[in-house]
Amino acid sequence: MQHSRKQATAKGPAEWFTGEVWVDSIAQGHGSSPFGVAFVRFSPGARTAWHSHSVGQTLYVTDGEGRAQALGGPVVALRAGDVVTTPAGELHWHGAAPEHFMAHLAVSEGTTKWGDHVSDDEYNAGAASS
Repeated sequence: MQHSRKQATAKGPAEWFTGEVWVDSIAQGHGSSPFGVAFVRFSPGARTAWHSHSVGQTLYVTDGEGRAQALGGPVVALRAGDVVTTPAGELHWHGAAPEHFMAHLAVSEGTTKWGDHVSDDEYNAGAASS
């Protein structure tokens, strides 16, 4: 058994996020398929850039209201208790709703490939559906 203390909360890098985002790394896998577990908090309107994961990602929304979208799909409203699963290679983004904070637990498998920032037009496209 190994015991470690909580690492310091890190500000999400501007290359990967729009707005104020804070990340608490919880665990990193050590097997043949790397994975990471993180608790991520988004300020209102903050979001990830477009990105994909070589194996996939699962998000569990713990608090607040958010949005998520896969490339070519609708913007989906997220609320506490919702689970979002993205398959390997699917380009997507996720973040807080315009007037709400949002927090989620993220399990990301494989490597992450980061793309362009989500524009305000993309973020605001259509009404987020529930």
